[in-house]
Amino acid sequence: MEIIHKYFKDLTETQIEQFSKLQDLYKDWNLKINVVSRKDIDELYLRHVLHSLAIAKLVQFKPGSKVLDVGTGGGFPGIPLAILFPESQFHLVDSIGKKIKVVNEVAEGLGLTNVKTTNGRVEEQVKDTYDFIVSRAVAQMETFVRWTKGKISKKQNHDLKNGILYLKGGDLSEELKLYTSATIYNLSDYFEEDFYETKKLVHLGMKFKG
Repeated sequence: MEIIHKYFKDLTETQIEQFSKLQDLYKDWNLKINVVSRKDIDELYLRHVLHSLAIAKLVQFKPGSKVLDVGTGGGFPGIPLAILFPESQFHLVDSIGKKIKVVNEVAEGLGLTNVKTTNGRVEEQVKDTYDFIVSRAVAQMETFVRWTKGKISKKQNHDLKNGILYLKGGDLSEELKLYTSATIYNLSDYFEEDFYETKKLVHLGMKFKG
């Protein structure tokens, strides 16, 4: 939990309490339904919570913003972002029912009222539009763009262009060569821990090519 304080100093008491509860909630649920790998559960704040919050270093979601988290798994990056931005709305989607069950239980355990979930495939189940679509490396960018086509709102509310915010590691040059307007941010510019050395955040604005 100290690592969250280190990079996010202006948390409210409610947010501190909610972030503090994450470890126990995920540990309990992970025993029943394995959504976080065994080795990662002990590094939950470093590898999952802080990683999710990297998005907040690039954009501060405004009150009333709508954010879609595709392939949320156990709730990342959606749950940590929902704690950080209580006045924004988060829609967490995953095709695996047991993962959505964990997300629902965690959101309820934290008292989050700004999270809704859908168990299903985003291209079939989600009809709404959103300011941003967030994800942690669930597919190649080309596939991801196809899944989320038509789901980005044309109404612009932030300085950062509406679009996709994608957390991924390694060399992305091949994967992103179709998307000349994509901007890659190195997470090592925000976080000094070794874990973030090769981690990236990709922003793909709505009017992308490809």
